[in-house]
Amino acid sequence: MILFFLDPAEWVDETAILMRYLIPFLISPLVFAHPESGTQPGDSPHSAVRTGNGAWTYEAVPHWGELPDGKIIGPTHGGVVVDNDSGLIYASTDSELSLLVYQPDGKLLRTIAPECQGFHAMAITKENGKTAIFGAQLNGNKPPQRICKIDTDGKILLEIPNAGTGEVAGGWKGLTAVAVAPDGRIFAATGYGAQIIHQFDASGKLLKSFGSKGEDEKQFNTPHGLAVDTRFGEPRLLVADREKRRLVHFDLEGNWLGVHASMLRRPCAISILGDHIAIAELEARVTILDKTGTPVAFLGDNPDKSQWAKFPVPPTEMQLGIFTAPHGLSFDKDGNLYVEDWNKTGRLTKLKKQ
Repeated sequence: MILFFLDPAEWVDETAILMRYLIPFLISPLVFAHPESGTQPGDSPHSAVRTGNGAWTYEAVPHWGELPDGKIIGPTHGGVVVDNDSGLIYASTDSELSLLVYQPDGKLLRTIAPECQGFHAMAITKENGKTAIFGAQLNGNKPPQRICKIDTDGKILLEIPNAGTGEVAGGWKGLTAVAVAPDGRIFAATGYGAQIIHQFDASGKLLKSFGSKGEDEKQFNTPHGLAVDTRFGEPRLLVADREKRRLVHFDLEGNWLGVHASMLRRPCAISILGDHIAIAELEARVTILDKTGTPVAFLGDNPDKSQWAKFPVPPTEMQLGIFTAPHGLSFDKDGNLYVEDWNKTGRLTKLKKQ
């Protein structure tokens, strides 16, 4: 048995090292997007470009989600959810367009919920056969920061806080994420503020709060994204702890379970499909992880580090299939991915699974 002395406190065997760290680096040359021959940054390819590897090979669809007549989406600092019944894709913005509703082919059907401008993250659920969208509204130019539950026409069905919520520790400043459990409990994170996760019942009444900012393993440094993870039997809460570059698991009562994945590039958002998850990493990449938290593919990895996590990158400097600052994303039922970059003029990408 060969031991690697990576850390005086932790020896791991050779197989574990190969599986968790070396193999992803070995496959990384396969996962860059491949632009058309002769194109330069800012060119507009008319054919798809590929990214990923093996079972996780994708094509980035040219011009997906672009608005007609050269109009821009406006600042994207939000999320994406997919209604698998209708096939429609919902993307949130900080612009006056608020929520954009797309067909799978990228045609914009409508915009909804102007009073919900600035959803920083979203979750989608089914209740009695009807779709509901939950948004963590961060934008301070509209109503105070809040959780909103809306229908697919944008009608507000629930707001938190409300008269029955009760006192929320640390306040609402810095609201970043929302997730909904199968039993209707709602989770919200103030990742830009007190860095606490709050649990509410379906009416918005506060049930409990947990977590805090700090250097301890069980503390956060920017809990930026939340997802309810049902891959392990009893549902868990999966947290994208952005500035600690990791994903961590809690049970739904707020008890610490452990680190699921580490050494990520500032994870922002999570989407789950079967036994795999996709992670939007602010430092210019989308990563697919298996059930053990091991990377199996990297998508749209940007070799230009000057563009990583940069809000003002203009369209003329972007390349199809290469990301600058993935902030939100969602699988659809067929494994296609819809990715929203954090970007001044707005950027959405469809990755079509091959």
